[in-house]
Amino acid sequence: MSDLFQFADDLGPQLIVHFHDPAVGLKAVVAIDNVALGPGIGGVRMAPDVTAEEAFRLARAMTLKAAAADLPHGGCKAVIAADPLMPIPQKERLIRAFGRAIARFDEYIPGPDMGTNEACMVWLKEEAGRAIGLPADQGGIPLDEIGATGLGVATAAEVAANHIGLDLAGARIAVQGFGAVGMHAAQFLARRGAILVGVADISAALYQPAGINLAALIAHTRGGRLIKDFASGTVDRDDIVGFPCDIWVPAARPDVVTDANVDRLDTKIVVQGANIPVTETAEQTLHDRAVISIPDFIANAGGLICGSVELQGGSADDALALVRDKVAANTRTVLDRAATGRTTPRAAGDALARHRIRAAAAQ
Repeated sequence: MSDLFQFADDLGPQLIVHFHDPAVGLKAVVAIDNVALGPGIGGVRMAPDVTAEEAFRLARAMTLKAAAADLPHGGCKAVIAADPLMPIPQKERLIRAFGRAIARFDEYIPGPDMGTNEACMVWLKEEAGRAIGLPADQGGIPLDEIGATGLGVATAAEVAANHIGLDLAGARIAVQGFGAVGMHAAQFLARRGAILVGVADISAALYQPAGINLAALIAHTRGGRLIKDFASGTVDRDDIVGFPCDIWVPAARPDVVTDANVDRLDTKIVVQGANIPVTETAEQTLHDRAVISIPDFIANAGGLICGSVELQGGSADDALALVRDKVAANTRTVLDRAATGRTTPRAAGDALARHRIRAAAAQ
């Protein structure tokens, strides 16, 4: 826990709680970062290697994301150290135990994240009394089905492209991580004329300069199959960092672009579909090279916006319209402020979000 003190500042974290229930094998952490703007929304991430530090860093991203999007919510996050592919009955017992554990922390509203889904949110709602990302027949908005986060990423990419005079028609895109966010981002950008030339998942990476058959790739991966089995010529998954393109979309895990590999990026724009995929120093390097990097809490706010609309009883159409409007406006604002202040888009967005949080806290 002492290692987390290096991240503490005037915004938070407000509370970090460790849960351990040996009866079901539950090992989890909830990070409640800042709730000055309202109760915090944050996904429940399940993976064997998650840490308390990851929970806090993701919670801070949610704090900034909510504030930048001008939503009445703060930032929280939860991580459960477990294999998300465990048998469903075992997973249900684990999620339900976690739901009972967080029931008393009503400032945290859980949602789906890597390793959890709508079914998990139903179990959490039954145990904790609250959750977003529920099935449509229970008043939820099917986040992954409508592609809200991917729409936001594509919208941010379009604004960034306009900012540097890049025509999306014919623009080459590479997507790291072809789950719900990466897949939908590729689809929305393809509808604007962009060409998918690079893609990677946990198994491999694929580069086809003439363009990858996106419809065939989606059909392949929706069947549960991996990219290594999609086409010949695949390479190591990490090689996607060096694929030449115009727009590079990291939509996988945190810290995939660091000082160790940032110089390999061959792109004009980075649009962060994942949470904290680029380290702060790597982002500064991109800025120094005149590569536009749209930070995660601006580009991938679609899921959070969708969750906020769900809580207010809105529809999927309401959510998608708000995602387009807010992400476009926020991306333009951050890029304009970065240009005026001669700073990174992350620094400009961070200043905007912190101003809103401090103003709320002062009331």
